[in-house]
Amino acid sequence: MGPVNEQESPVRLAAWVHGQVQGVGFRWWTRSRALELGLTGFARNLPDGRVEVVAEGSRDHCAQLLAALRSGTSPGRVDQVVERWSAAKGGLDGFAER
Repeated sequence: MGPVNEQESPVRLAAWVHGQVQGVGFRWWTRSRALELGLTGFARNLPDGRVEVVAEGSRDHCAQLLAALRSGTSPGRVDQVVERWSAAKGGLDGFAER
């Protein structure tokens, strides 16, 4: 597989954001960044205080979203972002706050 194909085949980014990220507009902010990048997926609060972000699209755009999550420009305070990459599964419509 050449670099061109690799760039074009969609990927799934799952990210778990640790810190002060619930109740501060973090999911709304994440949704805005994802929509600007043309990604589909969702951001949802987890019971333990983390926010889970799942995004699908080009690797480049997912990487830009991951960089934004780590940029320190989001609402609240991000202490750590744990990421997992996989092949896109599809079935996502738009980008939702859950």
